[in-house]
Amino acid sequence: MSRADKTKAVADLTERFRSATGVVLTEYRGISVSGLRELRESLRGNAEYLVVKNTLTKIAVEEAGVEGLSDMLVGPNAIAFITGDPVEASKGLKNFGKENAALVVKGGLLDGQPLTPDEINKLADLESREVLLAKLAGAMKASMSGAAAMFAAPLSQAARTLGALQAKATEDPSVLAGTGEAEVAEAAPAEAATETSDDDASTEEESTTSADDQSADAEAPAEAQQEG
Repeated sequence: MSRADKTKAVADLTERFRSATGVVLTEYRGISVSGLRELRESLRGNAEYLVVKNTLTKIAVEEAGVEGLSDMLVGPNAIAFITGDPVEASKGLKNFGKENAALVVKGGLLDGQPLTPDEINKLADLESREVLLAKLAGAMKASMSGAAAMFAAPLSQAARTLGALQAKATEDPSVLAGTGEAEVAEAAPAEAATETSDDDASTEEESTTSADDQSADAEAPAEAQQEG
């Protein structure tokens, strides 16, 4: 490999380390070419599996600022650069390892944190991101359905109440009119009676005044005769 090719390879690895959400370092000794192809296919969409040269990888690790991998770069190594779901990528490696004992997981990193082989194996036992999101969506839907039922219950009761009122109004239209008109109808005779009473009282006052005036007029001549 020429110096230019090595420089390009280091730059490519450095960029992969920087852009990947996680990496899994494996030893692939004894795995056939067709086996590696099968593994790459199983990881497609979630990780890129590359056979690497230790010397160049150590340089790329240093340039990318990755810690915890350099000491493990011994022997024939290949790295799974995780670009998708870490759980699915770990499942792919674990499932392949069940049928291919030659695949040895040595360790890795996830979001900058080191992972042991046991932790990577446990990661593979988790549910995928899609399943977790589906469960979360289901829980949210259930909560929203519960809230909707809670809000709908009073509205249903109101609808039933209005329906009963409408049926009652159909039988007796005065229900919608209320008691106001009846109260006015009852109040009208009372007001008329009050006005009549006031008129009678006024008439009595006028009659009394007229009688008093006539009495005064009658007494006036008598007093004049006595003085004369």
